[in-house]
Amino acid sequence: MESPRKNEGEPSSSFCFSSQVRAEFLKKQYGLVGRHSAVQICGWTKKMLRGKGTCYKNKFYGIETHTCAQMSPSAAWCSQNCIFCWRPMEWMEFPSSGILEVDSPEFIIEKTVEQRRRLFSGLGGAADSNVPMFRDAFNRFPAHWAISLSGEPTIYPKLPELIGLLKKNPAVKSVFLVSNGQEPEMLLKLKKEKALPTQLYISVDAADKETYFAVNVPVYPDGWERLNRTLEILAGLPCRRVLRFTVIAGINDKEEMLPLYGKLFEKSGADFIEVKAYMHLGYSRKRLGRENMPAHKSVKELSLKLLEFLPGFEFEDEDAASRIVLLRNRKGKYANIIKSVEG
Repeated sequence: MESPRKNEGEPSSSFCFSSQVRAEFLKKQYGLVGRHSAVQICGWTKKMLRGKGTCYKNKFYGIETHTCAQMSPSAAWCSQNCIFCWRPMEWMEFPSSGILEVDSPEFIIEKTVEQRRRLFSGLGGAADSNVPMFRDAFNRFPAHWAISLSGEPTIYPKLPELIGLLKKNPAVKSVFLVSNGQEPEMLLKLKKEKALPTQLYISVDAADKETYFAVNVPVYPDGWERLNRTLEILAGLPCRRVLRFTVIAGINDKEEMLPLYGKLFEKSGADFIEVKAYMHLGYSRKRLGRENMPAHKSVKELSLKLLEFLPGFEFEDEDAASRIVLLRNRKGKYANIIKSVEG
């Protein structure tokens, strides 16, 4: 498998789309926001508008799929080069710690809404489109914000202000943040500034250091230690916490790894664990084969075996279309369905 690492060597000091990256994003129908942010209309949003299914987050957590703003404040910057990522990590960069100028949270939110509306505008014309739902999605301020589109959002230095503004907006019902766990200090900052998201995702795709470096290809030489530090911090964060385990058949799903996953997952104190199949889509097809995409049956079997090493967890739900299983912490204080922006 090929795993190109553009990020070897010195990190970039620029936090602005290059002309090449800008052109690539536009070709992929991203809405670009300022110098380093982006938004895109999710495929599940399009399907829901046409009555062809909905995102598993609607089933698991009650998210209104058609009101989702899937975005990132650092769309082309990441501290990992995960081989399963269907985003174009081949031309992503890693900014230095000396980022001096970034767009303001206010600007990013305002322009994200504008770009989302622009991208949304043509979806209501399909013959099978749900017109009332389209109008609702088009005219409303997005009720759900998924800070997960591309890149690593915790690199953006004003993330606490961004999430804080969203949570103060009465139109916003939930904010999800997806992170690779490489910036544990940012998570502590979010806690300190009372700006934790409604639901925080941490990706854990390896049970040991060797597999971690092979699968996640980190920029930081101490990437494994950073991830473990994040899992330790996670236990003390007062928000909904989810671990995302992307299963790559034949690579990170070996049965002897399950006890190690069990230890990692248990120590995090997570409320939920999502065990999800790697999907053979986008740029990941350059690095992995179709045989690396497990069937839903395999994902469920692995999840049930994993529960043998997770005495604190139980099977909660599944979604075959997305090839995903949800495990729930028996002692967790949160119900599946989200009632408010605070969880």
